[in-house]
Amino acid sequence: MELLETHNIRKAFKNHLALDDVSLSVKEGSIFGLLGPNGAGKTTMIRIINQIIAPDRGEIFFQNQRLKSYHTAQMGYLPEERGLYKKMKVGEQSLYLTQLKGLPYKVARERVIEWFEKFDIMSWWNKQIDELSKGMQQKIQFILTVVHNPKFFIFDEPFSGFDPINAEIIKNEFLNFKKNGCSIMLSTHNMSSVEELCDDIVLINNSKVVLQGNLTEVKNRFKKNIIELKISDINNPDNIGIENIFPENFTLLSSVDNDNYTKIKIKLPDDATPNDLLNMLLPHCRVHSLLEVLPAINDIFIQQVMQK
Repeated sequence: MELLETHNIRKAFKNHLALDDVSLSVKEGSIFGLLGPNGAGKTTMIRIINQIIAPDRGEIFFQNQRLKSYHTAQMGYLPEERGLYKKMKVGEQSLYLTQLKGLPYKVARERVIEWFEKFDIMSWWNKQIDELSKGMQQKIQFILTVVHNPKFFIFDEPFSGFDPINAEIIKNEFLNFKKNGCSIMLSTHNMSSVEELCDDIVLINNSKVVLQGNLTEVKNRFKKNIIELKISDINNPDNIGIENIFPENFTLLSSVDNDNYTKIKIKLPDDATPNDLLNMLLPHCRVHSLLEVLPAINDIFIQQVMQK
């Protein structure tokens, strides 16, 4: 079931069309990747969903209802451009901003302390924000995004400023939110995080949707029939070389010898299958593994954005 849907969203500024007929849907209990190069329209879409600005045309539905102002209470938004009061103490500021989300003081304090203890940062309570590193400030802002237990999270470049250990902590929190039935919209240029976390994606370029769908289905759509194998015990009495076992329309892309096996990568013709490849190899060697190589989402991103 869809938690959020946008239908034919259009938004233009003075001399710039930011979004042109953009439709997307975010399923309940999923992580959705909002992708695109700088200036594609991602931030405009996020601001429209958060009702910071209004679309010129189109509709947005949240939990099957037309989006209303009260729905923002069920959302948590971490923008790319962060903003904390630098001279205000961490604990005092956290309580203040949490109460702005509609929580009474007692509940706000309980929730903030719970998250501070979870992240082992209670020692920061009486520090000023400008005493903290960028990554430490980012942790505080992450907590303030999620502390009111929203149903839907929007994170714009959430890993900026984090070292690998803290980035992994945040990724695990994303997976916990998903496990508990929440949905996440993740806007990032970190394609490895997209590969690791996202269920579905949309790619926006020059204000238009150029690609969308389930991540695995998208990768399968762009696969090039490339197979990677590990083989050993090559039986080749004529010493003709492994590359000469295959017909000309089978292209050997690489062959790397290891102590225990040879790793080969080969491109099959469009009408061939992995079974055809196995039938060719089995009389000549032992096959340890066979893997169909899917393109990285980073390569798909570049290909779709760069094509004219």
